Amino acid sequence: MPISLTLALATGLLALLLTPLARALALRWGAIDHPGPRRIHAQPMPRLGGLAIAAAVLVVAWGARLVLAPVMALEARPLLGYTFAVLPIIALGMADDRWNVSPWVKLAIQTCAAIALSLFGYGVPVLTNPFGPAIPLGWLNLPVTILWVLTVTNAVNNIDGLDGLASGVVIIACGALWTVARMHQDFYVMFFAALLIGACAGFLRWNFPPAKVFMGDTGSQFLGFTLATLSLLENRKGTAALTLLLPLVALGLPLADTTLAFARRLLNRQHVFRGDASHIHHRVLQTGLSPRAALFALWALCACFGSAAVLLTALPRTDAALLITVLAAVLFVTLEWLKARRKDAR
Repeated sequence: MPISLTLALATGLLALLLTPLARALALRWGAIDHPGPRRIHAQPMPRLGGLAIAAAVLVVAWGARLVLAPVMALEARPLLGYTFAVLPIIALGMADDRWNVSPWVKLAIQTCAAIALSLFGYGVPVLTNPFGPAIPLGWLNLPVTILWVLTVTNAVNNIDGLDGLASGVVIIACGALWTVARMHQDFYVMFFAALLIGACAGFLRWNFPPAKVFMGDTGSQFLGFTLATLSLLENRKGTAALTLLLPLVALGLPLADTTLAFARRLLNRQHVFRGDASHIHHRVLQTGLSPRAALFALWALCACFGSAAVLLTALPRTDAALLITVLAAVLFVTLEWLKARRKDAR
């Protein structure tokens, strides 16, 4: 059996089995997401489902490190650094699911985790420029690494507002990254991607609408941080020529949604960390689609971005710039269409 399939099946089964336990822990601990103006659900819903995802990924990752020869052959430092950095992220998510942590505390802990990653060799020494030669970052390596980790972590967190959406987005993005890594024989990227795909698929059994449990900040921050880590692996081979560009396209939907949310709040003179009901999943639901139909529509849009990310690796630099322009146009047209549909629905 291919190693990636083995890893995905193992994390999928473990997440499937652990999610009911995480749900029970959330109910016992009081980690409940109550209905509100920005919420889509009408009944209180237990959080902490993401704890099952995180446990599945870490247990299978280190278990494979001990017993599977292909994984044992990989350098231990990146996995050790990731584990060291992600544990505070998991603790932060659990605290936020129970007590609602201040946004500034979240950013501080996420920043420290990003710095920890950099100490273990993760970073962005060179930045892709689709319109010209790559840009060496030098001393900007660390600030860009921190910015990337904060952006991706919070992008996945922001899009986790519709049953099954965050899990599906991560599966699609990781599928694209795994495909490109397979083309370039980048086994560490394949390793992490397979773990995430399996864990999200196992959790999705309980989170598909109507959901029985939410992943909460524990899950969304863990997934976002792990995706950011996956993008920063220094030992990527052919993918190194597309540093950040490939994951930027693969995660186009959540990253665009987060960027637009920050811009919207700044223009409206609101606190940039203040949540609202204008994220893309809110807009899709406001057109009159059912939660499942909205979910499938957003998955399809993510699949377009994921396919484009794979296509980027086969295109010359000038065509890559054109593809990115086309994707931006598609996103703009989609948002304008949603705006028109929302007016009609009213």
